[in-house]
Amino acid sequence: MDSWTDTLRFAFQPVVNLTTGGVAGLEILARPETGDVLAEARRDPEVDGRLAVLAFRAAARKEALLPLYLNVFAGTLADLGGLTPLHDAVRAAGRLPWEVTIDVGPPYTHVPQQALLEAIGSLRDQGFRISADGVGDGDVPLRLLADMAPDLVKLDASLLARPAAVRAMRTLCDQLAALLCVEGVETELQCGSARSAGAQLAQGELFAPPARLPAAEVYVPPRSTGLAVTPRSGPSVREFVRPAALLPATASAGQVRALLTGSPEVSGVLLVDAYGVPVRSVHRSRFLLSMSGRYGHALYADRPAAKLGDPPRTVGVDATAWEVLDVVAVGGRDRTSDDVAVVDRYGRCVGVVRLADLVRALAETRVEEAAGLNPLTRLPGSDAITGEVDLRIADGRPFALSWLDVDHFKQVNDGAGFAAGDELIRSVGRALQHAASGSTRVGHIGGDDFLVLADPEGLSPLASSMLDTPWSAGGRPVTLSLATVLCEPGSVTDHRQAAACLAPLKQAAKSLRGASWVLGRAGLSGHEVLRGVEAETARAEWAVADPGKG
Repeated sequence: MDSWTDTLRFAFQPVVNLTTGGVAGLEILARPETGDVLAEARRDPEVDGRLAVLAFRAAARKEALLPLYLNVFAGTLADLGGLTPLHDAVRAAGRLPWEVTIDVGPPYTHVPQQALLEAIGSLRDQGFRISADGVGDGDVPLRLLADMAPDLVKLDASLLARPAAVRAMRTLCDQLAALLCVEGVETELQCGSARSAGAQLAQGELFAPPARLPAAEVYVPPRSTGLAVTPRSGPSVREFVRPAALLPATASAGQVRALLTGSPEVSGVLLVDAYGVPVRSVHRSRFLLSMSGRYGHALYADRPAAKLGDPPRTVGVDATAWEVLDVVAVGGRDRTSDDVAVVDRYGRCVGVVRLADLVRALAETRVEEAAGLNPLTRLPGSDAITGEVDLRIADGRPFALSWLDVDHFKQVNDGAGFAAGDELIRSVGRALQHAASGSTRVGHIGGDDFLVLADPEGLSPLASSMLDTPWSAGGRPVTLSLATVLCEPGSVTDHRQAAACLAPLKQAAKSLRGASWVLGRAGLSGHEVLRGVEAETARAEWAVADPGKG
């Protein structure tokens, strides 16, 4: 055996799910006591391939049931055309290839791209998952990243200082059906930034440092506020995926029992076929109850565990939390606590979701939404709208952001009374909700100020509906002012810049006589007056109507 293997040790660092706070997997890191084996592995693909095998065996000896992340240089895969010895080691240890993710890392310069893609295809055929490592701090070309179609993209934490870049990478990941992970997170501020930018996974010293033993617990800062979600879609199931306990479909009941009794945190076992497709679901409590009954062990220990399982409940990786609840609702009540298997586009299991996680998250979302509702109109406040603005900017979608308010509202309150003023605001809020359609979002900032977020083509009918309506408070006629800024992709970087573009348009609308509507475009000076009379024109009209007023 080479001398470098004699002094080689390995450390484990958790990859954390930012939504559930659970450990989604373990990255295995080489820690040589002497020499620089990583430099040698970068130069010699055979050494790098052997290092991956040793890393896996080190994890297998620790009996870690969590999914594993193994680092391999891109050049190694291009040169070796795959990792057959690793596949053999995984099978020999009784693990399944889809429980192992290959972290493909830089450098990519001078690596034959076609050879690399063919090697990645070979690994996928064997069942391994693929992660693109070092993105943002490495030299991976974007075109190659898209061609790799990784299951996971790992970003360096330094990119969090450029949130637009992280949000853009999240958009790319959504298109590739990949998860986004941020590496090197050291502070709670970085963790909050990763969440805000849309990262689903993270790792770093904040959660747990690399250690000789797999971490049993990690620290995850609590969420201060939830991401803005619409009732129609709900949070993605990707946010709640936990590692699945997998065994081959041929496993015996004794093998399942050994796994469950040795791992108290495992709530169930999925039996999968040779391709990783779930075929049976074994619930912990029901299974152990059957095994502990009279003659249970004698009857079942050597029989296939599938006999004590149920048909698996599955959802795709693109499902929402509400769709998972629909799946749980189908069937008997005795299965409501069963894990739901999450499968990729090939039907292979990528993890499980637990009902408790979904219910907790959806309840928190509802509480946060309720806390943000204006008590007068029951419309969401500015946070919900600005959060949606940032999502549309990240998605590269054009949008129209509008500010609607009541003209001279203080005079309305002073003249008609606050009760009449409140009723007017409620009426305007109801009318806005009724006029909103499709993807239009309406919010009530406070007082007489409302926000409207719409697709550009969907705003005109809403504006006509609101401005053509005769409004009154306590018998006094009232008019509304509307200011709109059109934001094309790339014209604004976040909701703050969009709001800054909108502010002068509101002032312009308020300077007009009667119901008014002013339209501007982000990044361009000037505006159009679509409704209302300019102040100078109004004074001229007054002078003609009454020459005594000059």
